[in-house]
Amino acid sequence: MPGADRTPRRVPPPFDEDPDLGELVVSEDELASRIAELGKAITADYAERPPLLVGVLKGAFMFMADLARAIELPVEFDFMAVASYGSATRTSGVVRIVKDLDLDLTDRHVLVVEDIVDSGLTLSYLRRNLLVRNPASLEVCALLVKEGRVKREVDLRYVGFEIPPTFVVGYGLDAGERYRNLPFVCAYRDGEDG
Repeated sequence: MPGADRTPRRVPPPFDEDPDLGELVVSEDELASRIAELGKAITADYAERPPLLVGVLKGAFMFMADLARAIELPVEFDFMAVASYGSATRTSGVVRIVKDLDLDLTDRHVLVVEDIVDSGLTLSYLRRNLLVRNPASLEVCALLVKEGRVKREVDLRYVGFEIPPTFVVGYGLDAGERYRNLPFVCAYRDGEDG
């Protein structure tokens, strides 16, 4: 895990001047390296059956774009949006679909691309919802998993990084729709810790 020695890492300039940004959790280079590894693994695992990538909006859009470019197969894309946070920094416990898929999943090999798994509540709901649509297979690729926070049994085929149970922003993840464009993942100082 990046920063496993727990020596705090600073976000790079010019972002280090922002008082709301805390410790660097995953650097831009670490993201690029791990996503290349995930792309190779997915390419090998799906060699005879290119998957339909289902991106969970909005947080997974940057990860999905980079992951798709790292997969050397003719993948297809679809997106859905689910909400469990609202404008808060902790899950509300209520999950709802905000935007559903456009494509039929019947007999498709589906790979859900998720930005972060916190309690596992949203992902558990999403898996149940997608499984009733009769895909040939359904797997999950999560960029980030919060250590010690997953309360629901979730089956993750691919994981980018396990991170501390703090609220993080960057690389698609936001705080009040801000900071999605950061090229790294860092702690958000105004966020509530686990």
